[in-house]
Amino acid sequence: MIEKAMTEELRTGLLLSGLTEEQLERVTGHAARIGLDEGQLLFSQGDPAERFYLVLKGQVRLFRLSPEGAEKVIEIVAPGQTFAEALMFLDVPRYPVCAAALCPTDLIGIDARDFANMLRDSVDTCFILLGNLSRRLRALIGEIDNVTLHTATSRVARYLLMKLPAGCRALDLEMRKGILASRLSIKPETFSRVERNLIDQGAIEVQGNHVTILDQAALEEIAKPGHSQELTLMPCASAAQPIREQ
Repeated sequence: MIEKAMTEELRTGLLLSGLTEEQLERVTGHAARIGLDEGQLLFSQGDPAERFYLVLKGQVRLFRLSPEGAEKVIEIVAPGQTFAEALMFLDVPRYPVCAAALCPTDLIGIDARDFANMLRDSVDTCFILLGNLSRRLRALIGEIDNVTLHTATSRVARYLLMKLPAGCRALDLEMRKGILASRLSIKPETFSRVERNLIDQGAIEVQGNHVTILDQAALEEIAKPGHSQELTLMPCASAAQPIREQ
C-alpha cells in the first residue's frame, strides 16, 4: 500500500509522468521518502550526487556559497518539480549547489544510478528527460538575461508582474523577502529601498508579504530594461540539520 501511494506520487512529476507502470514500480523500489523541516539542509555543495529529487509539498531553495560564505539563490523548486536529475549522466557526480527547505517540505529521493540504467532501455523516456532539461536550460538563460539586462528596480517590478495572478491586482510573496532578494541577485537592503521607492511612486502597496498593485501600467514601465539602479549580490546564512528518510 505504501509503495502504491509513492508510485502515484511519482506521477505528479513532469519528468516522471510519462513513465510506464513497470518503470514507476522500478523507480519506487529504489526511492526513499524524505521530510525536511524549515531551513533544513538536504545536501551540500560538493556532496556525492546519488539521488535526484521530486518535491511533493513545500519548497526547496537551491543556492551556492562563496568561500566567504555569501549565498546566492539559484532556483526555488516547487511541488511537482524535480531537481539534480542532470547529474546522473556524470561519471562521478557531485551536487554543484546546496539544497535546503524554505518551509516544511516532503520529497521523494530517486536513485540516480538505477534511473540512468533504466533510461538505456527506453528512448521515449530519454526524450522526456531531454525536454525537461531543455526547459530548465531556457529558464537559466532567462535568468542570465534578467541579471544582465535589468536593474534591481526593474527586476523587482518584473517579478511582481510575473507572479501576479491573471485578473488580480494583488499577490502574496511565496518566500521571505531576504530569500527573494537573493533570488533576484540584489542585497536585502537594496530590495527594501526598491520596495519603498515603488510604494512612494504609488505603484504598489505592501502589508507584510501581501502586495497590491496600484498602478500596473507604471509598474510595467519600470519593469522594462534600462531602469537605473545598482546591481548587487546578497550574503545570507544557511541552517543545516540531518535529514530524515521515512
